[in-house]
Amino acid sequence: MMITPIHRFRDIERKPEYLQPDKCVPPPSHSSLGAMWFIRDGCGIACAVVTWMLVFYADFVVLLVMLVPSRDYIYSVINGILFNMLAFLALASHFRAMLSDPGAVPKGNATKEFIESLQLKPGQVVYKCPKCCSIKPDRAHHCSVCKRCIRKMDHHCPWVNNCVGENNQKYFVLFTMYIALISMHALIMVGFHFLYCFEEDWTKCSSFSPPTTVILLILLCFEALLFLIFTSVMFGTQVHSICTDETGIEQLKKEERRWAKKTKWMNMKAVFGHPFSIAWLSPFATPDQGKADPYQYVV
Repeated sequence: MMITPIHRFRDIERKPEYLQPDKCVPPPSHSSLGAMWFIRDGCGIACAVVTWMLVFYADFVVLLVMLVPSRDYIYSVINGILFNMLAFLALASHFRAMLSDPGAVPKGNATKEFIESLQLKPGQVVYKCPKCCSIKPDRAHHCSVCKRCIRKMDHHCPWVNNCVGENNQKYFVLFTMYIALISMHALIMVGFHFLYCFEEDWTKCSSFSPPTTVILLILLCFEALLFLIFTSVMFGTQVHSICTDETGIEQLKKEERRWAKKTKWMNMKAVFGHPFSIAWLSPFATPDQGKADPYQYVV
């Protein structure tokens, strides 16, 4: 069989001297279960703040420029509730995706004591990440921004200032879906409002002056169209990745599949939870994901 570069890299990792457990500093003894996960990256924090500001801007234009001045109260109430509900779910999903541990491997656990505690059997090997000095599970990749190995890492997204991995992929998918929905909703409302303003007096279709109203609506239209395309593509990519059980990094590197193949429905349940319910659409419901032993890999 032809040996690929990935195989060569793995073969190097299998050498006992590669682990070098004596060079690893033991991880902190205190538990970090209650600690909040937050990445201190300037670019990511700025992108996350911009994301929230853009949603607030869209809500401002939708409410104060289009819905509040409307004479159709039923139209205003229904669309106002729907838009704000979707915007709230989008921001809640963004919040969970940003502050959830994406599946970080304990840092600095590649110590001699820990390796001995695994009680490896013949045919079982462990991999060490030389960057964060941790025992590297299969399908884990090191993120240079998070400075940690992340289980089933798909990619690092600056818009949520976090990696998209095993534990927070659901929230990232919901975030892209809800942003796409509010973008589509905003575009539809902008179209109806322009038609309404053309038929009526421009001074009566908004509480702002006609030039200001046009500028605000054009900016909202541009924002909604841009993010509708972007988040729709990301949503479709993520759903395809989940169904095929192959992360973005694995697709990019064309890594050989060494894990059991499951049905698309089983892969969806692994990310969103079991069984199917309305909780799949809720950013507040944490999926119950059963994890296999992440530190051992049978060859």
